[in-house]
Amino acid sequence: MARRWTPQRTVILRRIRVACCSIAVVLASVCTFTVGARKTVALSINGQTTTITTYASSVDRLLSERGITIKSHDIIESTSKGALKDHDVVTIRSAYETTINIDGTEVPFWTVATSMDQLLGFFEQNEQAASKVTVDIKNVYNQLTGGLVINEAGPVTVIADGTTSIAPNGKLTAASILDSKGITLGKEDRVSVERDNGTTILRVQRVKHQTETRTETIPFDTQTVVDNSLQPGQTVIQQAGRNGTKVDTYDVTYVDGVKESETLTSSQTTAVPVMQIIAVGPEQSSDSADSGSSDSGSAAADGSHSGNSGDSGSSGSGSSSSSSSSSSPSASASSSPSSTGSTSSSASPSPSPSKTATASPSPSKTTPKPTPTPTQTAAPKPSPSPSKTTPSNSGSSNSGSSSSSGSSAVGSRLWHPTVQQAQTYAAGAAAQRGWTGDEWTSLVNLWTKESGWRWSAGNPTSGAYGIPQSLPGSKMAQFGANWKDDGAVQIDWGLYYITIRYGKPSVAWQHWKDFNWY
Repeated sequence: MARRWTPQRTVILRRIRVACCSIAVVLASVCTFTVGARKTVALSINGQTTTITTYASSVDRLLSERGITIKSHDIIESTSKGALKDHDVVTIRSAYETTINIDGTEVPFWTVATSMDQLLGFFEQNEQAASKVTVDIKNVYNQLTGGLVINEAGPVTVIADGTTSIAPNGKLTAASILDSKGITLGKEDRVSVERDNGTTILRVQRVKHQTETRTETIPFDTQTVVDNSLQPGQTVIQQAGRNGTKVDTYDVTYVDGVKESETLTSSQTTAVPVMQIIAVGPEQSSDSADSGSSDSGSAAADGSHSGNSGDSGSSGSGSSSSSSSSSSPSASASSSPSSTGSTSSSASPSPSPSKTATASPSPSKTTPKPTPTPTQTAAPKPSPSPSKTTPSNSGSSNSGSSSSSGSSAVGSRLWHPTVQQAQTYAAGAAAQRGWTGDEWTSLVNLWTKESGWRWSAGNPTSGAYGIPQSLPGSKMAQFGANWKDDGAVQIDWGLYYITIRYGKPSVAWQHWKDFNWY
């Protein structure tokens, strides 16, 4: 018997059809999204390329998906320059730290170069003022620096021990080239690579240390005392002075036979200096003036003189003069140079005498001492190293250049570059990212407007700081804790910021021209 039609059955059938259609639409959407989100991407890591399939929508998600860790100075490039797309090529170049020398100043430098010649070429691409740049190899057998070939394109000139030779195969590492020349390195010998008129030079400098001793003179000190047994103005040397001697030991560093530096390692006194003591007679005694005043008083009592204000004034003047003259030698004696504590104690005279005192020397009543001799010195101190100037936020135009020369500490990454040194460093770092020509010009213009390329430039209003004018300046800490005092850290962070924010300097420069900030 056929089912009878009812309204309830019609509603149920309709709901089933709607559900089926909804499911079909969802499945179709999922399939479409899946097909569209699936991408085939070429991933190149330090020259090793693999083709992978991914659903990641960005480079960051792709790297996270593949478990790839990126360091702060690594360079990442993508052909899409934005969201990850099908058939994109993602290139990752791992950076390592080496040491470059700019105009005589050693600076740590992060690079992705695959050869020494390429690294030097980075600086030449943007460098217009032709600053002298060399690459210092601390240990040619180190994996990061010694593993690099010297010159992929041709021969290398080797200079060592006063001899120049040619290594025809520049594709070898520094260690291999030196071995082929029979050059053995000492523990502290220096190896560097430089370019000179298109020639790649591998230079070896021999470092030797020698211990040198020098005998130095310790000049004696002089002390002046008053001896009341002497006539006024009379001078007698009570104890003759004698110079002392000491032996200083230095550790002297020679580079290729030329003295580079020396360090005082010890100082031993071989003869203690003997203080010279000079006794002088007292000043003109004021006893006669006192007696004159007494006689004047007696005469006044007898009525011999009716008005003695002048005599009284004279007596007072004499007392004042005597007091003044006696105070001057005391000040002179207190300021006279003294030798060691024990020597001063043994030569110290007895306390100041009264009018009936004996002829023992008195330090409290002294005459001006003769021209002092040089004071005794225990040992010469080495010349102090230049102090590191703490940058201020005033943005003074002179702060960068005045403290830059010679102010470098590679171990702690403190580098106060001049404008030229900062631009030389940035020229090589920017070239590694492919920023040459107009891109380099844009970068120069941008940071000239922002900070004048001064490492200590600070904006007191906004708090922006450094060469790239990071806001706040503490953002640069991800590239180095000493961001306030290190131009290299500031430049590295500034290039990174432009990369992630604008992609390249020309875009950042255009934004600055439109809005006066970037």
